[in-house]
Amino acid sequence: MDKKVKILATLGPAIFKKNTIHNLIHAGVDGFRINFSHNLTGIEKVVKIIRDCEKANNKHIAIVADLQGIKLRIGKILGNQILLKKGDIFNFDLNKKIGSQSRVYLPYPEIFKKIKKNNKILIDDGKFVFKIAKLFKNSIQTICQNDCTVKNFKSIHIPGLEVNFDNLTIKDKRDIQIAKKLNCNWIALSYVKNSKIIQQTRKLIPRDVGIISKIENKSAIKNIKDIIINSDAIMVARGDLAVEIGANEVPHVQLDIVKKCSELGKPVIIATQMLESMIENNKPTRAEINDVGTSVFQGTDVVMLSAETAVGKYPLQVIQAMKKTILSTEKYKKENIDLFKSKTKINKDPVRAIALAIKDIAYNIKVEAIIAFSVSGNTAKLVSAIRPSAKIITISPNINISRQLSLLWGVTSITSKDAKNWTQMMKISKEIIKSRKLTKVGGYAIITAGLPFGKSKMTNMIRLYQLGKN
Repeated sequence: MDKKVKILATLGPAIFKKNTIHNLIHAGVDGFRINFSHNLTGIEKVVKIIRDCEKANNKHIAIVADLQGIKLRIGKILGNQILLKKGDIFNFDLNKKIGSQSRVYLPYPEIFKKIKKNNKILIDDGKFVFKIAKLFKNSIQTICQNDCTVKNFKSIHIPGLEVNFDNLTIKDKRDIQIAKKLNCNWIALSYVKNSKIIQQTRKLIPRDVGIISKIENKSAIKNIKDIIINSDAIMVARGDLAVEIGANEVPHVQLDIVKKCSELGKPVIIATQMLESMIENNKPTRAEINDVGTSVFQGTDVVMLSAETAVGKYPLQVIQAMKKTILSTEKYKKENIDLFKSKTKINKDPVRAIALAIKDIAYNIKVEAIIAFSVSGNTAKLVSAIRPSAKIITISPNINISRQLSLLWGVTSITSKDAKNWTQMMKISKEIIKSRKLTKVGGYAIITAGLPFGKSKMTNMIRLYQLGKN
């Protein structure tokens, strides 16, 4: 049984070897995330390894460029990390020198103008808390509230402090150019507050690169519908989100975002600490398994791994555990299909009406496969969004679109020449149905595309094909 929900793994030193990447793809990885907040030395070589393994596995692999954005981070620390005890005095300042046991660079002058004594500074997804003791023009003196390890460039949060960052940074713009050279298929935007930064990014990237908006703050939740509409996909980045709104608020916010994405036909990624214990252990906890299963039940397209694969001791076991959980959960969903019907809404949209018609046909006559010809990827996204029970095969002449689509729920993407007429479309479809054994003789497949061939901007054609009958 093939899994429908996709797995996105973060790249890091733990998986840079060719054999490891090959094994991860074979085990179930559908895409790799490059964290542009970290050192990118040698990343071109790693991307080439991924593309070589992609060919060896005969499976399209998406690469996501995750930009640092305006997420607040401390500077570099001597020796890469320091250990602090509860009660230690520690300063955050505007001094660009490498950090020490007593201080670290905080490169945001705006913060020093707005911060107040009752604020707290949280480091590393809120794990470590620093209480403000004294405020100076260029320095903030704090008291460490728990034993902690402060590492290079870790993210910080200051609850209650609203800083008006909603533009691409100079680093983001530079990193977008790097991502384009690497032929990344998705750009993930960090700390999105509204659709402004999405529109800025759209002007800088090719049409065959998708935009993922990461939901990490209160402003994003407030503007969620506008962000979803203007994005190609959404990521619920639960680490930073939990610090911003409180961990106890995250479960219902996650569910609400997944529902909204389903209604609007947009893919959604659930991220952060899904199998966190497996950084050090070769088996997940029951709570982590339940977290992955819950995300699958809710309707996510993708589950993402961060440190578990980037620096963890057991990256292959992580992928195996995640895939096993996905398959078990999807088996239950298939057996109880009425409980998990797609909530995609038509809203007077003729294209969505076509998509839902495809779903109705697929359910009513037990169609075994849906073949979607999709030059831009829009048809494939629509078919994936309706969550049909049949296998979804997408065909695009653009390999970058095929790679992008490999992160969509249930999609197997194929790169092939575009059909120029009915005869070519049926020929390509029949070849794929037979070579991949999608149906038995007498079995049905749905073929869908936009007409006229090569020019259409909308999905407007459905054809029912019966193997061996026509």
